[in-house]
Amino acid sequence: MPKTTTENVRVRFAPSPTGFLHIGGLRTALFNWLFAKKHKGTFILRIEDTDQQRYVEKSVEAITESLAWCGLHYDEGPGKEGDCGPYIQSQRLEIYRKYAKELVQNDKAYYCFCTTERLSELKAQQAAQKLAPRYDQHCRSLDSVEAEKRVQAGEPHVIRMKLPNEGTIVVDDLVRGQVEFSYRYLDDAVIMKTDGFPTYQLANVIDDHLMRISHVIRAEEWLPSTPKHVFLYQAFGWELPQFAHLPLILSPQGGKLSKRDGAVSTLEYRDMGYLPEAIVNFIALLGWNPKTEQEIFTMSELIEQFSLDKTNKSGGIFNLDKLNFINGRQIRLLDATELARRCRPYFEKSNWPSLEKAPLEKIVRLAQDRMVTLAEAVPLTKFIVELGDYDPAILIPKKSNQADTLKNLLLAKEMYAGAGEDNFVASELKELCINKIKALAIKTGDLLWPIRVALSGLKASPDVFEISEVLGKQESLRRLDLAIRKME
Repeated sequence: MPKTTTENVRVRFAPSPTGFLHIGGLRTALFNWLFAKKHKGTFILRIEDTDQQRYVEKSVEAITESLAWCGLHYDEGPGKEGDCGPYIQSQRLEIYRKYAKELVQNDKAYYCFCTTERLSELKAQQAAQKLAPRYDQHCRSLDSVEAEKRVQAGEPHVIRMKLPNEGTIVVDDLVRGQVEFSYRYLDDAVIMKTDGFPTYQLANVIDDHLMRISHVIRAEEWLPSTPKHVFLYQAFGWELPQFAHLPLILSPQGGKLSKRDGAVSTLEYRDMGYLPEAIVNFIALLGWNPKTEQEIFTMSELIEQFSLDKTNKSGGIFNLDKLNFINGRQIRLLDATELARRCRPYFEKSNWPSLEKAPLEKIVRLAQDRMVTLAEAVPLTKFIVELGDYDPAILIPKKSNQADTLKNLLLAKEMYAGAGEDNFVASELKELCINKIKALAIKTGDLLWPIRVALSGLKASPDVFEISEVLGKQESLRRLDLAIRKME
């Protein structure tokens, strides 16, 4: 296994603007960001938009918004220009054309004039013979002078890299060790298209070199392309970066992650009520093993403990139950003020009445222990503003009866009516009830159960005294009266 060099660390996250940022891309960004922060390096965002046909409007904004939401702020990139910009590939076309021409001149690449029709026919023939699709090098041996004349005459063409036909190439990978590829199975890939745009293969290598990228940390799906990238580095006479190919994120069934399994965009998770720290915590564990039993991490803990040496070769399983567990735990770590701030948009969206006057911090505290997502705060506390029509039978505790329940509800009403407006708070009400329970030798559940149901209309609800404080004295008494009528 090659040893990681950590001097002058410069890493990049280079998404294509073909849609929103999904979990797989976010995980790649996170591992690059953590590696940079761990080694006091630089994290760069580069937009690889050379495939103009797949460009999606507003996707760059969605990518940067997703990174910012998760706290993965980049040091250089669009809007944060360093000395290696521009950081959008469509603004660097002349750079790629210059280097592509240099490759042709040095016999490391060649012009190809094959038409789309010929290439389609070749592909069909290879498929019929059950051969892997591969360019047959038809234009590779064209006279260079003649080829240049055809280019100058305006004949449509691409530029292909001129790979050796024999031999092997070895990729040193920080996750997978040495991986060997045979040139016999590699294609003379297109590096410049007919529209004058480079392909990923060329632009990626040129930009990584010019931006002084020290470590290329990317998804496993790019490993088969890496020998071509190594060839280009060698063709230019450039020093290689260190490569690290991250394991795939798999569905619970072990296959490709689908939208049903969790492959939705980062911003969709935000809208569903997941915390950014929970998403970051969860995806950090998809392919990285801290070698401890710890499951909940702060960002500073992730930075401190992160290492490519702890990255797995095998794919990480996306487990929605695990994400929900982590999100619930992270929600319970928030103080009431911060929880209320994060939940407020969901209350506003639900047209919660009198939101400006509502004690939102107290309301969300009622749901905090049972919330899996922030969005659940609204349905879990809906009873505060809308008491449902509940079955009177649920007022009666187990091993009790209607008559005793009615008596205890009347007792509760008497206690609540006697409590002052100024001390109608959870702690005072709790002390009042406990003293009454002791004085009358009542079972705790026989008194508190019907009060809690009366106030919430639910079998399962938050603490009875916290509900009482949020409702206030008058509303609590009104609901107790309603319960008494139901029992009568």
